[in-house]
Amino acid sequence: MKALVFHYNLARLAYARLGGFITRQAYLGGYAPLQYQDVPEPRLPADDWVILRTALCGICGSDTKEIFLDANLDNPLSALVSFPHILGHEVTGVIEEVGPGVRQRRVGERVALNPWLSCTPRGIAPVCPACQRGEFYFCEHFKDGSLPPGMHTGNNPLASGGYAPFLPAHESQLFPVPENVPFNQAVLADPFSVSLHAVLKAPPKAGELALVYGCGSLGLLTVAILSKLYPKAEIVAIARHPFQEKMARQLGAQHVIRTRSPREIIEGVGELTHQPLQKPFYGLPWLLSGLDVVYDTVGSAQTLEVGLRVLRPRGSIVVTGVSQPQRFEWTPHYFKEINLIGSNAFGIEEFEGQRRHAMQIYLDLLASERLELPELVTHRFRLEQYQQALLVSHDKEKNQAVKVVFDFQ
Repeated sequence: MKALVFHYNLARLAYARLGGFITRQAYLGGYAPLQYQDVPEPRLPADDWVILRTALCGICGSDTKEIFLDANLDNPLSALVSFPHILGHEVTGVIEEVGPGVRQRRVGERVALNPWLSCTPRGIAPVCPACQRGEFYFCEHFKDGSLPPGMHTGNNPLASGGYAPFLPAHESQLFPVPENVPFNQAVLADPFSVSLHAVLKAPPKAGELALVYGCGSLGLLTVAILSKLYPKAEIVAIARHPFQEKMARQLGAQHVIRTRSPREIIEGVGELTHQPLQKPFYGLPWLLSGLDVVYDTVGSAQTLEVGLRVLRPRGSIVVTGVSQPQRFEWTPHYFKEINLIGSNAFGIEEFEGQRRHAMQIYLDLLASERLELPELVTHRFRLEQYQQALLVSHDKEKNQAVKVVFDFQ
């Protein structure tokens, strides 16, 4: 079968890095780390695994960061991946084959994939304390057991990802998709779960003002979660483009500040909260009080700095976005005693008095029609169109893209 495989090779990395200064195509060419190539169809790693036939696979920001080498060489997570690997972890599909030890799933089921390769998929028993708590993203055994090193599907050579027509999955990783939920909504289970996990870290109270920084797929899903599940909170969204503003308002944001300018964002929040601007000798203004919580889906030095400047004392910033680290002015962090909270992926969540997996929560909300989403899958490509698909996903603003997917249907 044909698949998109990422090879960690110094010569390929150097070619892509140098060529990338001239054209983005260098990251997708014949000498780049990413290759569209023939690979064997996957086999069952163990008796309790299945083979999925991919229906849709979303292109995640972490995928494009890897492909376009948009990360620093000293990123600590490089210790928890191995190569070569077939990318793609936002997967929905149909079970094609089941191993003799599978008890919970059956051939023909439509499923969404939880990509984490924690203790149970690795055949480790008893499971580690983190997995016992349902915090699979904190698993202590990402390099152990029956699989090579790799945190999740798509960065592991044996647990190949959804940039291919078939992939393996452990039965515990699969959530049946209800009959009334189409694949184009089910494929958002992963990013929705990321956003839900973040909101549950610091849920807004009635009457509080919550800011969603960024209107990509994570930001828009965060707006939807706040609007549907915390309707007594007031939502402010930071968008860059008219199509993002329109979608944020459609999903329930009462206020949208559409600008790239940090100064204009701070001024806009000052107007909304009726707070006077504090103007230092140099640099950006800031607010002594302001918003109650910020959900930062960008995670850059600039967005973190702006968030610190517009929050009230002891407010919270929950960071789901990942950008390259840079210096920023962080004095308001200690001065206002702000809670800066990292949010990593998803797992078993405490939600409405029950403990359930975030993906199950999402699928249940869709099936019961408590959550209605507009079409967030804006672009579909066949796998052989990968160059165009990845360029569109990498420059979502230019292409008015929210979620870009590979469509195998």
